[in-house]
Amino acid sequence: MKEISLCMIVKDEEEVIGRCLNSVSDIVDEIIVVDTGSTDKTKNIVSEYTDKIYEFEWVNDFAKARNYSFSKATKEYIFWLDADDVVLEEDRKKLIKLKEGMDGTVDVYTMKYNYSQDENENPLIVQRRERIVKKANNYKWQSPIHEVIYLTGNIVDTDIVITHKKHEIKDLNRNLKIFEEMIKNNVEFDDRQEYCYAKELYFTQHITEAIEQYNKFVNKYIDGYELRKELLYSALIELSDCYKQIGNKEKEWETLLLILRRQIPKKDCLNKIADIFFREKKYKEAIFWFENVLKIQDTLEETYNDYYANICIGVCYYWLGDIKNAYFYNEKAGKMRPTDEIYLKNKSIYEEN
Repeated sequence: MKEISLCMIVKDEEEVIGRCLNSVSDIVDEIIVVDTGSTDKTKNIVSEYTDKIYEFEWVNDFAKARNYSFSKATKEYIFWLDADDVVLEEDRKKLIKLKEGMDGTVDVYTMKYNYSQDENENPLIVQRRERIVKKANNYKWQSPIHEVIYLTGNIVDTDIVITHKKHEIKDLNRNLKIFEEMIKNNVEFDDRQEYCYAKELYFTQHITEAIEQYNKFVNKYIDGYELRKELLYSALIELSDCYKQIGNKEKEWETLLLILRRQIPKKDCLNKIADIFFREKKYKEAIFWFENVLKIQDTLEETYNDYYANICIGVCYYWLGDIKNAYFYNEKAGKMRPTDEIYLKNKSIYEEN
């Protein structure tokens, strides 16, 4: 069994930092917390768990702060979390078991990241992130914003889930401001930063500017699609949603077709295609595409996308006058999210007919 250092960067996290540390403090062997300028009780709370609290002057660079936290680690492996992350009980057990079996042959352990949930704690966005890395490999975080570690070595994907219970963001434009400062300082973006800048514009609802940046990114790299497959796929999915928001159905279609021409689509892409037919009230065509969502096996995507597809198939059948199938597919959705308001509302409507 190898020892683990938990490394975190924090600022004004008094609402959530205790919850995070409570979930892992008895599993890790060392807790390193780098504070970037808290003015609340964050450091007081952290001091109940560790005396290894370091100050780092914030310079609008998440990578520098994270690398500083990694530099303070003394154990064989480094585990990173954000203050609003938590390891739930079932995943705590898996993490303990993982640690007991660590023999030093693995360089990187990845974990699922339940990034957002609905009101009933059902996952909406699930990603996979590097979480535990071997200190001796000297991995470095890259990029001032949306920082990333470029991984090498023996990488093992685990089924452990880190749950992100995001609290209120005080400055929605914080990340965008960092990008704008980089532009002002003539920083040359790499491909990932180009994509992330477009995504930040999309996230902050600067839709016109987001469309412009997404198109610049796509046009620049589309001919080498396989080389940047994940970035381009995400960019096209988000660009299609931008066009949906401004009511440009033709461009929405064109964007999704760029994916279909280059790869087997994922569930979210098929849902978006089905949704176009649904909005046009072409319910049979919509059912075809929604049913294809359910045929794809992808554990990172299936929870929300399968629920949405089943709900929508039910609604399509309802408008086609097939109440039996409407009820059947709505119940399939209900097994995934039995307390969801949409499922319950549709259930009531179908039972009345």
